[in-house]
Amino acid sequence: MSNTMAGRTPAAARGGEYRIGKSFKFEAAHRLGDLPEHHKCARVHGHSYAVEVTLVAQVLSGPGFVVDFAELEPVKQYLADTFDHRLINDVVTVEPTSENLARLIFDWCAEKLPLPDGVHVGAVKVSETATSWAEFRIPVSAERRWSR
Repeated sequence: MSNTMAGRTPAAARGGEYRIGKSFKFEAAHRLGDLPEHHKCARVHGHSYAVEVTLVAQVLSGPGFVVDFAELEPVKQYLADTFDHRLINDVVTVEPTSENLARLIFDWCAEKLPLPDGVHVGAVKVSETATSWAEFRIPVSAERRWSR
């Protein structure tokens, strides 16, 4: 198989990139401050959270992976140890909105995941329900600055 067919030709040379994502779930509660007393989110309430981590690369490695999905296992453990069946207000120092959780989890992934050269965290999406989500991502212009 040619290098182009195997995905080893840099995607950037063709104007593209590879993105993979893996989803994780946890159950937790939170309350949001600075809301009117009658607002339902001002009370302690729970969600079945879904988190999706997206990784980005311009070149595929090995058998044609951005990374093996198994390399994202530390995210599952981090979410379980940090957030699962907890009051999120007790474990974070920011207001526990989906937006802030997306940024916190993004930062953790960027710092702690042992990613190979040329692979980076592109986005983290946090869903509180099946119909609502927040995402933190690196702006496309910043993403373009990395390359190997």
